[in-house]
Amino acid sequence: MIRYLKPMAGLGIALGLAAWSAAPASAEIAKSPEVAQTGTLAIANTLDFAPFEYLDADGQQTGIIIELAGEVAKLVGAKLDIQRTPFPSMIPGLSAGRFKIAWETFSANEDRLKQVDFVMFLKAGVAASTAPDLVASFTGDHPLCGKRVGVSAGTASDFLVDKLDAECKAANLPPIQKSVFNASTDIIQAVLSGRIDARLDDATASSYFEVTSKGKLVVLPELYDVAPLGMAVAKGDAATQTMMIEALSELFKNGTYQKILDKYGMGKYAIQEPYLVDSMDKVRKD
Repeated sequence: MIRYLKPMAGLGIALGLAAWSAAPASAEIAKSPEVAQTGTLAIANTLDFAPFEYLDADGQQTGIIIELAGEVAKLVGAKLDIQRTPFPSMIPGLSAGRFKIAWETFSANEDRLKQVDFVMFLKAGVAASTAPDLVASFTGDHPLCGKRVGVSAGTASDFLVDKLDAECKAANLPPIQKSVFNASTDIIQAVLSGRIDARLDDATASSYFEVTSKGKLVVLPELYDVAPLGMAVAKGDAATQTMMIEALSELFKNGTYQKILDKYGMGKYAIQEPYLVDSMDKVRKD
């Protein structure tokens, strides 16, 4: 799932090539025709979803996905080009052929799989976070009922809150008041300022913010929709899919994958191996 910039003029706005440059590969990876021809690994990414991708205090691209993408680029002997793209534009952009890879924390669902395939590389769930003084007000089997909840447009949380709201109504409880934002930072500010009661978002990113903010927002214990997460690749693009699975498999084997996750405190969200999901029956639950 992960992310979510304000609308920009145009798609895939390149920020320039990242610092990673071509390096000898430790394993023979089958390059996609595009990478072989251009010498560049182009990735669409929001750069707005810590700890997965963000700009640090010096304006440098960093985060779990950025580091993993840099290591993949090394393995295929290519330069990395992060193309900053709003999250809601990613799947349409892939379908239209504007780019080959949208590396975010996507969860798979039937609608998305009609347009793209996924290479899974992580697992997580969705959690709500709120201000410390509001934690005690989230109680019962349906803690979000009657609350003002912020979500990022087009994400798993956006769809999930509608499902949770239906459960509130079925239980004769007050509805959830959903607010949709384009940037995760805007949701956080809305909670901190009291305009909404909670942020519903990826559990890993929420946990990371709780730590880095020193508890300005606290993650509630309820975890929703635990599932694998993956990057999106154009439907049926076997060459790109194979390249990414082979490269990630090498990072899994040589310990780089786990090292990067551990660096950001996300080691418990590792999966056993990367794999392709082109239909819902391919989604693994472990």
